[in-house]
Amino acid sequence: MIGIIGKKLGMTQLFNEQGQQVPCTVVEATPNPVTKVMTVDAAGFASVELGYGAQRTARPNKKGERTPKGARATKAELGHAQKAGLEAAPAVLKSFRLDDAPANGEVPAYTVGDVIKVDIFTPGERVKVTGTSKGRGFQGVVKRHGFGGGPNTHGNTKHRKPGSIGAGTDPSRVIKGKKMPGQYGNKQHTALSIRVEKVDAERNLIYLRGSVAGPTNGIVFVRKQG
Repeated sequence: MIGIIGKKLGMTQLFNEQGQQVPCTVVEATPNPVTKVMTVDAAGFASVELGYGAQRTARPNKKGERTPKGARATKAELGHAQKAGLEAAPAVLKSFRLDDAPANGEVPAYTVGDVIKVDIFTPGERVKVTGTSKGRGFQGVVKRHGFGGGPNTHGNTKHRKPGSIGAGTDPSRVIKGKKMPGQYGNKQHTALSIRVEKVDAERNLIYLRGSVAGPTNGIVFVRKQG
């Protein structure tokens, strides 16, 4: 279903009509231009590619003028943006399928140059929110998997160690999927059935009930849920 690309600003609270306090995540989603449209005949499914933000562009190669160091949009990205009528290459591109479980059986039609805004959502509806969780680096089993650890008594040296990891004679190996130390976080996570509490079209803000994966200023994808 159609969605929008936004930036997680943080969390706040709202009060509903019953006076109940509702924790909300605030997502800023500036208007997303449609940069590409895929049809069923061309790709086997209908989808639109949306852009968010803008990348820096290299300065014209003039005599005596240098382009500062840092990331710049490539010529391919600039060419793709110019086909969509954009002056700068979007910082984020995301494709949204249009024919996966449509609400009324009809696939909405979009053309290159259209703009998707937060007003496609209404308070009370349910959405899917995808974000990348905070990266915590290489962590042990206590923090990564919630192991209890060893006793904190005198003489013990195995407070936060995983203990035995393999079996004995049978099967004489470490079982696949064993919970061990490793990379923790920095994984894409999708939360389902998140309720939209409020939509502020003037400031391009969406208030989502509860928390969603990702740090402050992290990119999130909010999609309609069929």
